[in-house]
Amino acid sequence: MAILKFRIYFQEDESVYRDIVVKHTQSFFDLHLAILKAYEFDNKQQATFYRSNDIWQRGREISVDVYDKKYVAPPLLMAETIIGSEIRDPNQKFVYEYDFVKHWSFMVELINVDKVENKKIEYPACVRSEGIGPSQFGTKGLVDKRLTEMEEKYDLKPTAMDDVYGEEGEEEDATDEPMEESSEDGMEDF
Repeated sequence: MAILKFRIYFQEDESVYRDIVVKHTQSFFDLHLAILKAYEFDNKQQATFYRSNDIWQRGREISVDVYDKKYVAPPLLMAETIIGSEIRDPNQKFVYEYDFVKHWSFMVELINVDKVENKKIEYPACVRSEGIGPSQFGTKGLVDKRLTEMEEKYDLKPTAMDDVYGEEGEEEDATDEPMEESSEDGMEDF
């Protein structure tokens, strides 16, 4: 049985990606759910895969459902379409779009085919995660409860720096102080 490893890049930042392994006999719906889980998205929006080429042009759709929109060719359905049946190239590419209102787009690229199944893995599975993924709703990533607590702990009050730094012009100028007078011939000190 072939194990397919796909790299799913977030379209707006290629340094953010997830590697997902699936069996070639699993459906696109299984891959769809694995992508949502890997990026921590819910499963409440419309989604579709597009067959693609090396320059990421969108081809035939593989959708969760037949949506109310114009199609060039009728879409294949994710639950009925086996992933292995759509692999035509050793570097096969797909474009995955989730939520047709917000247009979350991901580039899906086949990066490895393995003949040996790992018995410890329940397929499909996310085997690598790089970068902080996009947040489906609001903020995510580095902004969380711990960061807020740290900001509050070290947040300085407006008057906290008054003791350390004075206002400009408060210091006496060094030129205002009288200079010590030297002896007339200047040699007495030697």
